Amino acid sequence: MDVIYAICPPKVLAQIFVGLSRTTILFIVSSGLSLILGVLRIPNVAHGSLYMIGAFMAFTISKVFGGGDAGFWAALVGAPLGVALVSLAAERGLFQYLYEREHLMLLLLTFAVSLIFGDLVKIVWGAEYKSVPVPHIFQGYVYLFGGLPFPLYNLFLLIIGPIVAVALWLIVNKTKIGKISRAAAVDREMVGAVGINVSWVFAMVFVIGCLLAGLGGALVAPTVSVTLGMDHTLIIEAFLIVIIGGLGNIWGALLGALIFGLTQSLGILVWSQFGIVFPYAAVIVVLLFRPTGLLKSTW
Repeated sequence: MDVIYAICPPKVLAQIFVGLSRTTILFIVSSGLSLILGVLRIPNVAHGSLYMIGAFMAFTISKVFGGGDAGFWAALVGAPLGVALVSLAAERGLFQYLYEREHLMLLLLTFAVSLIFGDLVKIVWGAEYKSVPVPHIFQGYVYLFGGLPFPLYNLFLLIIGPIVAVALWLIVNKTKIGKISRAAAVDREMVGAVGINVSWVFAMVFVIGCLLAGLGGALVAPTVSVTLGMDHTLIIEAFLIVIIGGLGNIWGALLGALIFGLTQSLGILVWSQFGIVFPYAAVIVVLLFRPTGLLKSTW
């Protein structure tokens, strides 16, 4: 234990674990955005708004179930599913007609959709801050390395992150919908020529990506104030993570989230007043040496 502390002091260890728990949220949201970018070629700015809607839905569902453990687990399941339904309605009603348009037009469209979602959230939930209680099962601390306190909920986030990563890899690589979506990303016309309804394949991919945004919002809700505007910073970070990881590359999103989360956490320790600058500096360094991203891009 003394050797560990000699190499990495307790304060640094604590910040690393905090950064890793933040990485989980960043990865879950960014992986959904990366999936949509990789298959549908849509730079979905509204992805952050769906993350925010997931957090507000988690608040409502938790409140309906009286808070506590039951409310948390219901919110963790119900909020992503609710976001999935919202995204399916948006995809069937709007996005499916615009896949062949220029990326700039799609960017402007999704930005407009994000503004609409923001106004709808304000109408439904109001402008007041909301909070979701940490479930009783995850209240308190666990002591790491013989005495380093670490919140139990953050430990839960560290566990759920790899589970989501493996599940997403299995969906993309081992399921029929995953294999068809990868084929459609390469040659949409050929996939359609063999009798597969590409439109519904795209719809399923879009819904899965947005469901991950809702899951990220539900997971982050007990750790932050749920409020209007919480999507703005997150969507910027998510796009940067996808860019440095490699457009459309799921494992690249994980690597980018690790870089972003850890540099932000350790940057606060090094220079607390300007800690937020460090991850953006890391992005600049990565893009200077790897302009196409750390891993292979699907674009």
